[in-house]
Amino acid sequence: MFSDRVLVLDGGLSNQLTAQGHDLSDELWSARLLRDDPEAIVEAHLAYFLAGASVAITSSYQATFEGFAKHGIDRDETARLLRRSVALGREAVERARARGIDRPLWVAASVGPYGAMLADGSEYRGRYGLGVDALEAFHRPRMEVLAEAGPDLLAVETIPDVDEARALVRIIGDLGVPAWLTYSVGSDRTRAGQPLDEAFALAADVPAIVGVGVNCCLPEDVEAAVGAASRAAGKPVVVYPNSGESWDASARAWRGRSTFDPERVSAWRAAGARLIGGCCRVGPDQITQLAAALEDADRDA
Repeated sequence: MFSDRVLVLDGGLSNQLTAQGHDLSDELWSARLLRDDPEAIVEAHLAYFLAGASVAITSSYQATFEGFAKHGIDRDETARLLRRSVALGREAVERARARGIDRPLWVAASVGPYGAMLADGSEYRGRYGLGVDALEAFHRPRMEVLAEAGPDLLAVETIPDVDEARALVRIIGDLGVPAWLTYSVGSDRTRAGQPLDEAFALAADVPAIVGVGVNCCLPEDVEAAVGAASRAAGKPVVVYPNSGESWDASARAWRGRSTFDPERVSAWRAAGARLIGGCCRVGPDQITQLAAALEDADRDA
């Protein structure tokens, strides 16, 4: 599906929406704007395409039947909003084309972890107390809706736990849509504490999984994870870390300082990463710098 050339992913959708003036402090986070201001989401995707990204990851990360139900949104409306997330990505592609961008552009439908729906930071811990079957029952309905909406692929992302990944791998194999699977990690383990070799190996024999890797982690944790992903899964490696700041779930605020340096991408590329971008707190300016660094690395290769 992907060429040998490194593909530039977008950056954090939520921080771009915040920069555009939106308050994302409630439990629905960026998914709220699927209902309240879809135009803002198109503008955010377009900002990343104009910055040099070739992939827009949709605003469905925190969009779930259970999460929307807490806010009085029924299942039919939730399904409509999930489909809308993909349509908004497509609209951004069309606007990018109208602005003269002629490189290949992709729409990846985001599938966030169970913990994202809880909105209590548990996506950075895993170990929810649910078995694989229960997690499959949670994820399958919305993944089926997203797949039917026609994205280029599914971005199954920020997964903290091998048990949750097992449930997701079951579903991915049934949908007929390619997917990448990325974990949130701490050092050389998943957030739930499992070895990365074990985590990435789950994808090795699943043809529908076209990439594996890490996201929503520290930039410092990426390089070692790239090697583990390549060895265990034998697939293109996907990386899009945070800025380096840390999320304080109780205060719903970011702490610390940024350590995201676009110059790091040369090491990530050399280690085997083929889809590279940023996650939380990485904006269009950093994606522009990252795209330029990758272009230099491709030229020197």
